[in-house]
Amino acid sequence: MSSIIYTHTDEAPLLATYSLLPIVQAYAAAAGVDVQTRDISLAGRIIALFPERLTDEQRLPDALAELGALATTPEANIIKLPNVSASMPQLKAAITELQAQGYALPDYPDNPATDNDADVKARYDRVKGSAVNPVLREGNSDRRAPESVKNYARRHPHSMGAWSADSKTNVATMAADDFRHNEKSVVLEADDELRIELVPADGGEAVVLKPSIPVLAGEVVDGTLMRAESLDRFLRDQVARATAEGVLFSVHLKATMMKVSDPIIFGHVVRAFFPATFDSYGADLAEAGLNPSNGLGGILAGLDALPNGADIKASFDRELADGPALAMVDSDRGITNLHVPSDVIVDASMPAMIRTSGHMWGPDGSEADTLAVIPDSSYAGIYQVVIDDCRAHGAYDPSTMGSVANVGLMAQAAEEYGSHDKTFEIPQAGTVRVVNRAGDVLIDHAVQPGDIWRACQTKDVPIRDWVKLAVTRARATGDPAIFWLDEGRAHDANLIAKVTAYLGDPAIVGDSTGLDISIASPVEATKVSIERIRKGQNTISVTGNVLRDYNTDLFPILELGTSAKMLSVVPLINGGGLFETGAGGSAPKHVQQLLKENYLRWDSLGEFLALAESFAKHAQTTGNHAAKVLGETLDRATGTFLNENKSPGRKLGTIDNRGSHFYLALFWAEELAGQTADAALAERFASLAATLRAQEPVITAELLAVQGAPTDLGGYYRPDDALAEAVMRPSATLNEAIAAL
Repeated sequence: MSSIIYTHTDEAPLLATYSLLPIVQAYAAAAGVDVQTRDISLAGRIIALFPERLTDEQRLPDALAELGALATTPEANIIKLPNVSASMPQLKAAITELQAQGYALPDYPDNPATDNDADVKARYDRVKGSAVNPVLREGNSDRRAPESVKNYARRHPHSMGAWSADSKTNVATMAADDFRHNEKSVVLEADDELRIELVPADGGEAVVLKPSIPVLAGEVVDGTLMRAESLDRFLRDQVARATAEGVLFSVHLKATMMKVSDPIIFGHVVRAFFPATFDSYGADLAEAGLNPSNGLGGILAGLDALPNGADIKASFDRELADGPALAMVDSDRGITNLHVPSDVIVDASMPAMIRTSGHMWGPDGSEADTLAVIPDSSYAGIYQVVIDDCRAHGAYDPSTMGSVANVGLMAQAAEEYGSHDKTFEIPQAGTVRVVNRAGDVLIDHAVQPGDIWRACQTKDVPIRDWVKLAVTRARATGDPAIFWLDEGRAHDANLIAKVTAYLGDPAIVGDSTGLDISIASPVEATKVSIERIRKGQNTISVTGNVLRDYNTDLFPILELGTSAKMLSVVPLINGGGLFETGAGGSAPKHVQQLLKENYLRWDSLGEFLALAESFAKHAQTTGNHAAKVLGETLDRATGTFLNENKSPGRKLGTIDNRGSHFYLALFWAEELAGQTADAALAERFASLAATLRAQEPVITAELLAVQGAPTDLGGYYRPDDALAEAVMRPSATLNEAIAAL
């Protein structure tokens, strides 16, 4: 029997799964649909790395590899919840927690001294950063706000901070020597094998950085670098600018997805903000293994072990006091923008800032204008355009604004997000070269120590599929579609040539006559899109992988208040389906609230939307008519859920995630009982619908009764199943009703 795979992931989405999945599995089983689970959580992936060190009971299979293989088949039907893209502090915290739970895992070796250390480090590095998405995303992204969600946002607009024409908030980005300006790009004429090597300036033997990169005919290969000296000069200038302008200093990177380059850049920012401290004590910190790339928080936590730790702490404090006010993650607890590289992620942090009057929180606990430092200029301009627009015209109005859907090129680790294994911090002066099998140099860059060099690949088949999907969405909606491509950037210039050719090929896109399809730079495309938004008009942004990530947070957060309410469908290239359930950027805060007061604010609407699409795909693949009915009734129940305003509230005494699942179960059962397309299903759910409706006061009382007290999950990265289930399923009445089904 073909199965739907529902992924176990991390943090708030994982906790919500303990509550929602039993309902889903019971309803699905009634229609003959098998819903299985696979553990692709950070903890689960770590455990799978070291089977030889663990007991039989502790071992886990490599579920991610299994799902990666499944994603290449027509039978794939995977519901993918948000997972932790682990920064180094998160990875080490997960390892420590698992060790405390009895898993005989090795420590992460920062400086491998033996072959065994190197092996351990290489294994751990496989789960660091965005290790999940590139494996599962064997298709391109179709992400949009469902009509029911958009209508709800118009009727119940979320709060938007007022903008002042005098706002001093701006974006700062590099004008030269960054990834965008140094990019070189080639299109492979035939299948080949490339290598990356560093030829030392002193005439020494070439050092092979990456021995083998198989490439296919038509593939786009890029190489670029960010020059460390220019980066440091730029960052020093921005610290001075923030001081002079009297605004908060903040940095916005993607240290999770860009797991090699951006932590390094983050370390440069920390050093630039505290130059005197690192001039005086940098060697001491390095000798103690306190790396600024892991954030200020890790350094401060390690100072007690140093003989001069108090002096170093005093130096940090002086520079904090003397420098510009630093944007805060949590001003009450003193957690700054520079504490943890994964705390401030650009695609979530920038739209949140724009939605809040262009403000971030300062050390004094108040909002303030902010200098948002985004070193690489590849996409920073889109945020400046939106900021300028809000400064000129005020905040957007969710009750009238249009939508910007996205068709994103991401299949087969396309573009920058596939660069992890081809990104290097350069150890010595020389020339980095990309060389083919015949010895021809395809790309070369002169480099200096500390420069960050990277290469990436974009295969031709995903590009064709991306263009086809864009035309399909434009045809289905009638909305204009804009390819966000900059002819002044080397990679984009090659993509423009391909897009232009494929748009003109009926064998790929069919008849595109009459469709409004254009190509514009990201800055110009943003200007057009927000002009249309203010008129209540819709636009499809057709973007590469990074802009897919940015746009599917930027516009939904402004339109809907959150990106978790987006429908995210990934039509897999070989015919299967991957259904993603929204963004998990706020998931850590939700877990903290649950632990403190047994209240989970996570909104599972994304899971509801993905499930409906997944059931429809299952019906299409298997011919199971009952699965089609499940999807259709779930879709209608979700509409009722929104109209009845049963999403989780924001504070104690209102329904939380668990209560929202009860109401979804109630509305879904009532839809199933009332439908006429499948009499057997209607009869089977009639009793459950009546029971849930009659017991509504009892069930809601049981769910509300547990709120207010601290709770224990037995673990953050790997909760104890029994404890988590007890916390997330506290209504005996609801549990009995579902079990009776």
